[in-house]
Amino acid sequence: MADQSPLDRFRTALTVTARAVARDHELDVSWTSEAPSQAGNTVRVPMPGRKLEAGPVAAARGVADSYALRTRHHDTGLHRKSRPMEPVAGQVYDTLEQVRYEALGANAMQGTRANLAAALDRRIASDPILKAESAEDVPLATALALMAREALTGEAVPESAARGVDLRRAAIESAIGDDFARLAEVLDDQSAFSERMIGLLQHLELVTVEPEDANEPDEGGDDSEGEEETEEDSGEDRSSESDARTQAPPSDDTEGEGEDQNGEGEGEEEDTDFEPGEGEPDGMMPVRPNRPWTEIPDDFDYRAFTTDFDEIVGAQELCDEEELTRLRTYLDAQLKGLQGVVTKLANRLQRRLMAQQNRSWDFDQEEGLLDAARLARVVISPGHSLSYKVERDQEFKDTIVTLLIDNSGSMRGRPISIAAISADVMARTLERCGVKTEILGFTTRAWKGGQGREQWLAKGKPQNPGRLNDLRHIVYKQADEPWRRARRNLGLMMREGLLKENIDGEALMWAHSRLLARPEDRRILMVISDGAPVDDSTLSVNNAGYLEQHLRKVIDWIEKKSPVQLVAIGIGHDVTRYYKRAVTIMDAEQLGGTMIEQLAGLFEGEER
Repeated sequence: MADQSPLDRFRTALTVTARAVARDHELDVSWTSEAPSQAGNTVRVPMPGRKLEAGPVAAARGVADSYALRTRHHDTGLHRKSRPMEPVAGQVYDTLEQVRYEALGANAMQGTRANLAAALDRRIASDPILKAESAEDVPLATALALMAREALTGEAVPESAARGVDLRRAAIESAIGDDFARLAEVLDDQSAFSERMIGLLQHLELVTVEPEDANEPDEGGDDSEGEEETEEDSGEDRSSESDARTQAPPSDDTEGEGEDQNGEGEGEEEDTDFEPGEGEPDGMMPVRPNRPWTEIPDDFDYRAFTTDFDEIVGAQELCDEEELTRLRTYLDAQLKGLQGVVTKLANRLQRRLMAQQNRSWDFDQEEGLLDAARLARVVISPGHSLSYKVERDQEFKDTIVTLLIDNSGSMRGRPISIAAISADVMARTLERCGVKTEILGFTTRAWKGGQGREQWLAKGKPQNPGRLNDLRHIVYKQADEPWRRARRNLGLMMREGLLKENIDGEALMWAHSRLLARPEDRRILMVISDGAPVDDSTLSVNNAGYLEQHLRKVIDWIEKKSPVQLVAIGIGHDVTRYYKRAVTIMDAEQLGGTMIEQLAGLFEGEER
């Protein structure tokens, strides 16, 4: 202990306290510079700084206390089982469950109450509620969480957020009546609390009340119709959905590390509950809705309000050479252990591709090399002529592969790191095999709308304006560019603030048009994403599913009418709902191997 720094001693004390609160002697605490999270028995809390100033120390204690209370009072299986499928309702459900287990600690221990208050102040410091000018600007989940905390613990809403809560308070209280009081009666019973939360969500019209026989399909019926009706009739308020998407889940440096944000991840248990206010410093990370299939209206017409502010930009144009070098060094250091694994898989892909390119044989020829496999015929029948074989080159189609990588905020952390390094190794491997590779990324220039939205506001908010955010399409590596020259560009994905929102349909069209302009015989487009398209500014003022419907139409056209082969890999979310050839992985660590197997399958499938 004498050799420990004050920071180490503080972490030791924090660990001991967290274990006592959680009643789990195996719970451990570690520092992180990213969003706080819990993975298994390890809690990652924000490092308070070596000077151990009072504010950051209290916030770190509050985060540790919150996860300790979660470990003690929260049943993840029960939570997942009861969690509503509707995106907005799911967000509210998550935040209220966090309020419940934190309230149990705050009501029992005054020190914990103070720590949780400090952690809350830190969480909402970057929440849109602080800058809200109208009720539509206030995230519904944040407002409900703060009001529920007030009712369940007696703690007043933080002064910084009080004005934002008041903008929504009257409407919320009118809708829910005495629901907060009913929740307080069953605070220590998660199952009963969950049931009453569902009632609150129904009063807010965030979930629908289904008939008793809704889950009993007619004989020979198609369950998909019920799913469509649920989506269409869900009664979700679009502005509320937009607000709730701004609530980001706490996660470790993997940003969920493959955990489905709807709580359906596998393997090591991750923290999937949502905390208001976590996200990028310059904005809030969108939440990936995992909606069922919805019918696309015949008259559906997608458009952008303006394309004046969209940009297609090279990675080197977004930051200087020195920063690119630093970011690439950071990427290499972060994934040092993973690169060896992916490289082995890449070597396997190279052998499979080279085997197709090398050679084949024509048998039963009059001259050439003696075919030893057919000598038995001569032994059995001496009059039979000798058989020869002739080697010939195997025709291998000239090929280009485009990797289109989702650069949205929910990819932040380990998923985007692994996507970057996997793309890097893939480009290097394919280059050795004579296959051209292009690496592209897509995001938006701003959170919740940019200059396009400002132009829309200035023109009086016309109805159904179409896409409002400004696109940012990034070229990390051009097809004809050598890998060694583009290698550094991939470090840009590590840049803080780059990852924002995602409009997949237009990104897919952009990547597809670049492929069609290429002269290669075989064109392959691989999309790496972690869910549905999300842009709050667009979804809040257009029809429900506006971006998703456009994505489906684009995919359908490419798969049916385009010469481009399309394959998708979903990280933590089911992309097989969109793409015919797709695979979903629940752990970002699987990405490198999955990319290689999917590419190999495309090559070998056509050669057969």
